[in-house]
Amino acid sequence: MTDTETGRSAAFFRVEGTLLERGPLAAAAWLASNAQGVGERIARLGNVALAAPLSFAGELRTGATSTRVTWMGLRGMSEDRLVLLAEEYVEKYVTGEVLEIGAELLKKARKQGRRIVLVSDNIDLIVGPLAEELEADDLICNRLEIRSEKATGRLEDPVIGGNVSGQWARAFAQENGIDLGASWAYGASGADSLLLSAIGQPCAVNPDRQLRRLARDHEWPVVEK
Repeated sequence: MTDTETGRSAAFFRVEGTLLERGPLAAAAWLASNAQGVGERIARLGNVALAAPLSFAGELRTGATSTRVTWMGLRGMSEDRLVLLAEEYVEKYVTGEVLEIGAELLKKARKQGRRIVLVSDNIDLIVGPLAEELEADDLICNRLEIRSEKATGRLEDPVIGGNVSGQWARAFAQENGIDLGASWAYGASGADSLLLSAIGQPCAVNPDRQLRRLARDHEWPVVEK
């Protein structure tokens, strides 16, 4: 690969499963469980729990539907409290918790001169600090809609979900002059298949059953540790 090609290539890392073990459902449940008041915590956790079956329901698992439902339980929580709780969550479950295999792949991509792009269904309050810790060049993630200093329970558009990750990777590439054919993408679950399919050099990392089957069918490399 020439220096010019390297300069135009990127490495897209799906955060969930590739860099972090915990996903957005765990983060949303933790934030909701720390709402003020026992009754409020129970109600919010009930809302978050609605997303659990959706995350395993066929095509919905690869779409934005479960992603939207995941954060509904935070409706009405103040922005200040969410920021405070997110900082505590990051300290407990994000900082220093990057999976070894993901860290190695990211280090290799950086050494090769690729632009590091993190893609996540989580919210910026959770994965923003991770992007800073890893010195990523870009972060594609979700953001809570805040009105009158309180969360509405909705996400700002565009909502990042499994089946739109490929779409946004292509849009990002076009806007930033990235050659997707010369780029790499790393994913861990079947929900990442469209992201991987959109990139010239896909790689399955500790894949689940669905992604392992797809990787075999498409002859994608598999990395496990």
